[in-house]
Amino acid sequence: MWGKKQERIEIPITNEKERQTYYGAVNLYTQECVIQAASAGNSESTVAFLKYLQDLNENNQIAVIWDGASYHRSQEVKDYLALTNHSLDESSWKITCIRFAPNDPKQNPIEDIWLQAKRFIREFYHLCKSFTAVKFFFEFITHRQIFNFPKLFTYGFFSQLI
Repeated sequence: MWGKKQERIEIPITNEKERQTYYGAVNLYTQECVIQAASAGNSESTVAFLKYLQDLNENNQIAVIWDGASYHRSQEVKDYLALTNHSLDESSWKITCIRFAPNDPKQNPIEDIWLQAKRFIREFYHLCKSFTAVKFFFEFITHRQIFNFPKLFTYGFFSQLI
């Protein structure tokens, strides 16, 4: 672009990255993965995902093992857990949250699922003509799918089920 030396020329850039945040969980007993799209990784979305897990597992206790993201430890999440588990003994809590070691995605089975989905999208990039198609494939190969890899069997009594 040409312009006068002393004048600043502004060029509008419309190349904003499209992105989608997902929350995901794997049932270590059935190896089924469930995901939920969210507008962002934050406290509000974390609480919405916990409610989603409760809806899927009515009348069952849930143990969520997750990384130490700040929004997983936020006051809003703590308040929701306190309300959900109100007046119950710890052994009867509806939702129990356990954290992985800090900064260690190698412990988290959902990271393997994300990686598998990303590999699929890279391999079949020619089918991904739009961001909508990328999201469709990501959700298609993760949500309600059964996964069977060694990391799933390293937690508690689930490792005895093989």
